[in-house]
Amino acid sequence: MATLKVKEMSCNHCVERIHKALEAVNIQHNVDLETKTVQIDGTPENVATAIEELADIGFTAEAV
Repeated sequence: MATLKVKEMSCNHCVERIHKALEAVNIQHNVDLETKTVQIDGTPENVATAIEELADIGFTAEAV
């Protein structure tokens, strides 16, 4: 698993948007609002895809 930090995530609406975006590209994930993180299947391709998908919906994600 890889962890992405998403500082702009602030509410359950954000969680739902992130969930839908990653689900649409078939990336297994777990979104945690409290820590503002998203854990994903950690292949390099999935990490890059997840970061791009989150950017497309207005979030800046960085691997931690």
